Amino acid sequence: MSTDFPALRAGARVVSIPMRVKFRGILHREALLLQGPAGWGEFSPFPEYADAEAVPWLASALEAAELGYPEPVRNSVPVNGTVPAVPVDQVEAVLARFGTVSAVKVKVAEAGQSPEEDLARVAEVRRLLPDAGIRVDANAGWDIPTAVATLTPLAEAGLEYAEQPVAGIDGLRAVRTELRRREVPVLIAADESVRKETDPLKVAREDAADLIVIKAAPLGGVRRAVDIVRQAGLPAVVSSAIDTSVGIRTGVALAAALPELPYACGLGTLSLMAGDVTGESLLPDGGALAVRDVTVSEELLERYAAPAERTRWWLDRLERVHGLLARRA
Repeated sequence: MSTDFPALRAGARVVSIPMRVKFRGILHREALLLQGPAGWGEFSPFPEYADAEAVPWLASALEAAELGYPEPVRNSVPVNGTVPAVPVDQVEAVLARFGTVSAVKVKVAEAGQSPEEDLARVAEVRRLLPDAGIRVDANAGWDIPTAVATLTPLAEAGLEYAEQPVAGIDGLRAVRTELRRREVPVLIAADESVRKETDPLKVAREDAADLIVIKAAPLGGVRRAVDIVRQAGLPAVVSSAIDTSVGIRTGVALAAALPELPYACGLGTLSLMAGDVTGESLLPDGGALAVRDVTVSEELLERYAAPAERTRWWLDRLERVHGLLARRA
């Protein structure tokens, strides 16, 4: 980890990239980029995250910038399309931005929306892509009864899995157990119950999920994420947190380093953004992302530079989080 904080801060760049559609309630994605001897790293925990929760995100960015990535075991990784919680009549346009994909993640359980809207959105994806794998992501937005009641009819769409249908490890285990009792063929994937837990392996020990969704940044970097997958002993899906190509490169490095990659990865999210920091964005080609480095453009860093007050906010956050990381080292 870099101990020269003044140099780290001086070289940091903050960008604000417009979104094509609202995602997690935001229309601009902000990120702080760091450059080191191995390349660029991205520090972009969402603004509402507390400093302590942002610490592994900084560790991941510093790993990328200062150490680089482990040797890959594959030269491309399959990716899924992502459909936010949009109205049914917007689904086709969203999917068109991803091109050819073998799988689609559909956001469900959006605040203010009904299960019927979720069912309609998934049904539209299935109509448009009859052969694609479909997985749904609730971001812990349901309670246990609603999750069971909604996933039962959703199973008819042939879901690959349901990602974090409810909050907490106990909740996941309850939903998984009840679906099995009812013989509803939906696998349960843990996301927040891995990356937001102080013990990311607890979900596997508690038999609360069939697979895990992992992101390099909230787990502290590629190397630590690979080790967590190894210890968990569960199939893993690599995902992103709506990143620039710098952050997506970290996700690709993780997916490329895993010994097994049974599911398409959630790394095609640049299609949801209306800008980037490189002229050669890490976008899927034929449903896959190439394992390659990213050349950051100074012109694009300037074009998408965050307003002065937001830049100050991110630099102050960087200083606080760097201090926490240094104390943990």
